[in-house]
Amino acid sequence: MKTLKFVGLGFVFIIAFILFVALFVPKDLIYEKSISINAPIEKVWIHTNSLSALDKWSPWNDYDPNMEKGLTGVDGTVGAMQIWKSSVENVGNGSQKIVLIKEPTLFETELKFTSPRESIAKAFVKLIPEGNKTSVTWGFKSKMPYPFNIMILFMNMEKTMGKDWDNGLSKLKMLSEK
Repeated sequence: MKTLKFVGLGFVFIIAFILFVALFVPKDLIYEKSISINAPIEKVWIHTNSLSALDKWSPWNDYDPNMEKGLTGVDGTVGAMQIWKSSVENVGNGSQKIVLIKEPTLFETELKFTSPRESIAKAFVKLIPEGNKTSVTWGFKSKMPYPFNIMILFMNMEKTMGKDWDNGLSKLKMLSEK
């Protein structure tokens, strides 16, 4: 009986410690990658200024080229939304809605994933002119609720997202430099 009490107290201590540490871990989750494209900003903007333009270089199309997609609203304007459904776990189901456009430097969307895990994120593509080149930064921002924010300490976003981000940015570069 003493052993069981000791194990129970140990378990409670571990849980309390995890909850305490989570109080000090940031809740913001941010990931972004950049690439330099040998094309003027106006040419790159054409490939980043609408949901259908983003779809042409989306790395997730490679995972499921047959996913179901639908579009509501006027693409390329605030409020337009793309909805997708896929049985492939890396793609899942969700929607992407345009929330901000600052031509030709910023395109922001709100992502809502409904499966395999529910989450919300703000995605963005930022363009910065550099002479005849354009620096492109693609990323997202999300929040992890307490106490799940402790998982941020153990996440390797580069390992999780890096390959897809590199793939997408490489496709954007190829399209823009044609």
